[in-house]
Amino acid sequence: MNLLERIESHFQASIATKERALANMPGLIGQAGQKIVEALLAGQKVLSCGNGGSAGDAQHFSSEMLNRFERERPSLPAIALTTDTGTLTAISNDYSYDEVFAKQIRALGQAGDILLAFSTSGNSRNVIEAINAAHDRGMIVITVTGKDGGQMASCLSANDIELRVPSDITARIQETHLLIIHCLCDFIDQSLFGEA
Repeated sequence: MNLLERIESHFQASIATKERALANMPGLIGQAGQKIVEALLAGQKVLSCGNGGSAGDAQHFSSEMLNRFERERPSLPAIALTTDTGTLTAISNDYSYDEVFAKQIRALGQAGDILLAFSTSGNSRNVIEAINAAHDRGMIVITVTGKDGGQMASCLSANDIELRVPSDITARIQETHLLIIHCLCDFIDQSLFGEA
């Protein structure tokens, strides 16, 4: 396979992953979007977290909420727990990297808030600790994962939602996570503000 064929194969694999996701994910994304909308209407906020590319996804969602998605509208309350290097390094140094999100949630999270937790494997220890802290605070958890959902899948309560991409390939999972983020943003905007 030459390099151009490899590029084409990446496009085809990405399309195939999104087609598999289309078969079962729209309803779950709608349920997750509805939980976020209800929280926002009740004066709550969304906290998001993840590592590496998933940290980028957490920040992407937060920036779309705070700034705007595809239309002019009021800013919506969201905090990416991945951005404060002073806090992240202090917690890592004084306690453990496993605690970097959980300690922030214990300080910032309120009952009724949403935790939007990203992990392609579902096995990120610090994200699992974040889920546990969110439950302790009475928050609703929405996970965005892939593969078999990992350990995060077994941490969820009946009120939580798992958005699991049907793929074992990290790049394909991440590509679909971005689509999920945009679907959530559009759902939130349409629900809160109607047609543009």
